[in-house]
Amino acid sequence: MMNNDFEMENMRQQMTMLKNKLNEQQIVNDHLMRRSMKKEVNVINRRYYILMALGVLMVPYGYWVFVKLSDFSVAFWIGTSIFMLVCVGATFYNSRKISDPGLMSHSLVEARKKVASAKKFDCDWLLFGIPAVILWLGWFLYEAWQQDHDYANPLLWAGCVGAILGGIVGFKTHFTTQHQYQEIIDQIEDITSESEPE
Repeated sequence: MMNNDFEMENMRQQMTMLKNKLNEQQIVNDHLMRRSMKKEVNVINRRYYILMALGVLMVPYGYWVFVKLSDFSVAFWIGTSIFMLVCVGATFYNSRKISDPGLMSHSLVEARKKVASAKKFDCDWLLFGIPAVILWLGWFLYEAWQQDHDYANPLLWAGCVGAILGGIVGFKTHFTTQHQYQEIIDQIEDITSESEPE
């Protein structure tokens, strides 16, 4: 009888030790995953800051290229500048959702909401961005054609090539960002499902 009690106590201690080790492992995993998610968020934010800087720089650069060098109308430069600044504003607005340095240190449920909201905004932005770029490109081609009414105009071809390259880079950047957002959301869901009591 005493031998059975000793074995039971020994098993209980082993189970407690195993449970403690599992808890420690879960804490380490949780910490590593949070660090990985923070890294992903920092990459997205860095990309947003670069895009915002380029958007702001396009205002003076656009004046030099379009008005001074190409003789486009000042109205085209103003329209381009407004479009660029709207893009900068939208990017800044979306970056604010995930720019909190402690985003991954606090409630993961709240972090998931913010990341999902930023992902949705980034996706919905295309509904404005694509039609706006098409309109801008049409205006650009009109301005280029006005210079000498010649379809061999290098500006027309430069605009077409630029539009194709810009579209490829833009969509690649968009899908990369969407993929990173989804990875963060998936990781948060993994952690929160593990921590839920069965």
